[in-house]
Amino acid sequence: MKVFGILGLFCLFAFGSLESFAQRNRPVDPPIGTVNVKKDPLIDILQQFRAGSLDRSKLNTSESSNRNTDRSHLTKTTIRGFRVQIFLGPSRSAAYAEQARFQQLFKEIDTYIMYEEPNYRVKVGDFRSRSEAQALMRALSKDFNVFLFTEQVNVVY
Repeated sequence: MKVFGILGLFCLFAFGSLESFAQRNRPVDPPIGTVNVKKDPLIDILQQFRAGSLDRSKLNTSESSNRNTDRSHLTKTTIRGFRVQIFLGPSRSAAYAEQARFQQLFKEIDTYIMYEEPNYRVKVGDFRSRSEAQALMRALSKDFNVFLFTEQVNVVY
């Protein structure tokens, strides 16, 4: 009986201390109802494009133009989407000048120069939806002659 009593006390002590050890070393749960959001700053710019209230001064900040995005783990593909044409003409130098002027205003938007005899075309953007492209068209209509085209665009996901 004494052996069972000592063994019982030992088991009670051992399991009791293991339970308290597990309680102390359990990871702390975050408070209920809190959400931590991590997002790219360009998401705000995209939302402004969609709403049609683009503020150009935010586009030229060092935060958006000097982003160091690690794209090594992303996949690049093409889909049917929209681009905005900002130049059409026979002069190659004029096409490159318009491309440079656009890139000074919108550093984060890709530009493409295409030659279809006898004209050069400068198209900008890789938009999945027409509404995104139209928002850019509204922002550019004061400075460029703009047209919307449906074509294969580059997307990264």
